[in-house]
Order: sequence, then structure tokens, then C-alpha cells
Amino acid sequence: MANKTITFDPDAGVPRGVNLTIHTGADFVTNFTVLNTSSSAFSFSGYTASATMSKSVAVGATLGITTSFAVGFTSAIGGKFKISLGSTSTRSLKEGRYVYDILVSSGSTVYNIVNGNILVIAGVSTAPT
Repeated sequence: MANKTITFDPDAGVPRGVNLTIHTGADFVTNFTVLNTSSSAFSFSGYTASATMSKSVAVGATLGITTSFAVGFTSAIGGKFKISLGSTSTRSLKEGRYVYDILVSSGSTVYNIVNGNILVIAGVSTAPT
């Protein structure tokens, strides 16, 4: 499980770049702690969130080939949330590079808070039976 701490400035309009790695067939979880520009916890009270990944921006947008993460606020007031995929979902991913983004919204305002690349790695061998 990865833990990432980022600073978010809603006035900047620029997402934070964070690259991730997923191993096929394994549970995937990344926890994010978000700070404001004063280095205090960014409050997500009243916010909703979504996160998706696709093989590329063009492919995902054109063909609708995306994978959605489960997103949960583990402490909305403390600026903490996590994204996750279960082993069944990661097992169906093809090896390679993907792009992803995490959107948070409050009312009609939507922020692209994090985006980056995801490297999906398939196992070389299998566990003995």
C-alpha cells in the first residue's frame, strides 16, 4: 500500500503529478494526504470524488476503455482519501502504461486534483500449488 502526500491549490488549476504501479492479480490501494498551501490538511467536507484510468487519453476517450477505482474519504476533514482496485479487477488489466486522474467536486465545481501514469506489471511466475 502506497502513501502519498500532496499539496493542493484549487486556485492554481493544475493537478499534482503522481505516478503509480499496479501488480496484476494483487489488491491495489494508494492513500493520499492532501495539504493546502499553508501545509494544513485540506478539508474535503462536502466533496465527492472519482478516479479512472485508461490505456491512453485518446484510446480511453474514443473507445470508452476505462477502469474506475473505488474512492473513499478516510478523513474528509483531515484531507485523507484512498483509491483502490481489488485483485479481480487488477487481474484483468493488460501489462503496460496507463494514464489516470482523480477528480474531486463540490457542488458544480470540479477539480482535477491528481493525475499521472500507472505502470501495470504482470507477474513473471505463479505461486506453487
